[in-house]
Amino acid sequence: MLSRISPTHDIMSLREAMNRLFDDTFSPVMEGERIAQLPLDVYGTENEFVVLATVPGAGPDDVSITVEGETLTIRGEIPAPIDNVEYIYSERFHGKFLRTLRLNAPIDVDGIEASFDKGVLTLLLPKAEAAKPKQIAIKAKK
Repeated sequence: MLSRISPTHDIMSLREAMNRLFDDTFSPVMEGERIAQLPLDVYGTENEFVVLATVPGAGPDDVSITVEGETLTIRGEIPAPIDNVEYIYSERFHGKFLRTLRLNAPIDVDGIEASFDKGVLTLLLPKAEAAKPKQIAIKAKK
């Protein structure tokens, strides 16, 4: 079966793809302001979740972390670059960011650790005792 090639269809598909990419990267949040969705790497071990987020240019005072139940929220702002200059290129992100993530286990909020190293925020979220795997001993009947 032969099909016609339609250049305008391909262009519209590219436009739609770019719009989708933009919408996936930025999500509208309060007061009509667009806020970047912070990309994360998250993995779990038997005892904790580890969250890694790249936030270049931000420091500990620029980031807020909250845990409520099984929901982690990271919000903050990467400060604007130099003001009062006319940029030839301005590609690095600056502005507000937000990420909310629901974990699949309760967290021991008193044991959470957060650190910054070379623009990477690392969170260690220990699982609550109730969420940790338990080894069950089997007793033999006599």
